[in-house]
Amino acid sequence: MSLRVLAAMSGGVDSAVAAARAVDAGHEVTGIHLALSANPSSYRSGARGCCTLEDARDARRAADVIGIPFYIWDMAERFAADVVDDFVAEYAAGNTPNPCLRCNEKIKFAAVLDRAVALGFDAVCTGHYARLAPAKAGGHPRLVRSVDLAKDQSYVLAVLTAAQLSRAMFPLGGTAKAEVRSEAARRGLAVADKPDSHDVCFIADGDTRGFLRGRLGEAPGQIVGHDGQVLGAHDGSYGFTVGQRRGLGIGVPASDGRPRYVLDIEPVSRTVLVGPAEALDVGEITAVRPVWTGCAPPADPIEADVQLRAHGEVHRATCSQSGDQVAIRLHATARGVAKGQAAVLYAGDTVLGSATIAGTVRESAVAAGG
Repeated sequence: MSLRVLAAMSGGVDSAVAAARAVDAGHEVTGIHLALSANPSSYRSGARGCCTLEDARDARRAADVIGIPFYIWDMAERFAADVVDDFVAEYAAGNTPNPCLRCNEKIKFAAVLDRAVALGFDAVCTGHYARLAPAKAGGHPRLVRSVDLAKDQSYVLAVLTAAQLSRAMFPLGGTAKAEVRSEAARRGLAVADKPDSHDVCFIADGDTRGFLRGRLGEAPGQIVGHDGQVLGAHDGSYGFTVGQRRGLGIGVPASDGRPRYVLDIEPVSRTVLVGPAEALDVGEITAVRPVWTGCAPPADPIEADVQLRAHGEVHRATCSQSGDQVAIRLHATARGVAKGQAAVLYAGDTVLGSATIAGTVRESAVAAGG
């Protein structure tokens, strides 16, 4: 069945090939590039950042080669409010957000999809590495990992609702990245060898701490050991993440000579708690705002594989929902679990659901019964 498809084209190789494949599948495709910055730079710095003027030109050239109409949609104001401001607020609250999750949820599959549907389009096509399992009778598609596990992006798409997945199209989910680049070259797409962007797209120089300092200002506080000893000072707790080892600014070595890691961040008192690696071991997780797309909200505890960060390892766990919270009891401890990240539940390669990590219990406290 031919569909009217809106192809989101970032200016990179993946979205260009995805758009071309949608055309090959017989769909009526229109390309769009999202202008997400009010003051885009002319060129990216190496592989950092995205959404530059260079990216917009690359997307337009790719659309010309593919032979589809192309437009630029200004989403800068919405992106600033829903992604950038959220990112800053989460760090200020002591959390470690994933802006790609928020962008997929709020921009690509909310603002863009809503506008696409209003304009008469049937689906939004992107270059994400993920698959959609065909819907069963009366059901909706289920989100499944990419065959290229090294590039799999199901984790950052797991916030999408069933309604959003039913209008999504991921043509690259069954293909390895190397094959995508080869195909782009065969199609005559100039972006075939363009490097992938990485890090936070709106922090092109990669200096997250400097970016946050510019938004939040200096907020000095103490660095405290897990035994209560004051070990140093900092100019903003937002500059730290759970599990961080380097750049702590502690001049006094531990008595046992072992490295220290960030264990917790208390934004109200501006305290950064540090300690040994084993103190990072987490046995229980509380997550909020669950989204279930691969199964109904479970009435009883279920066994699932849980991924706690993008491209992180998978942990077996017992999961149960009560109200708006999901309790996750890991079968074996996980190290360095950060609040603000997503806990994505899988059955094999299929996403069952996701929720935002709001609290953890370190294994030392579990063992002590607290």
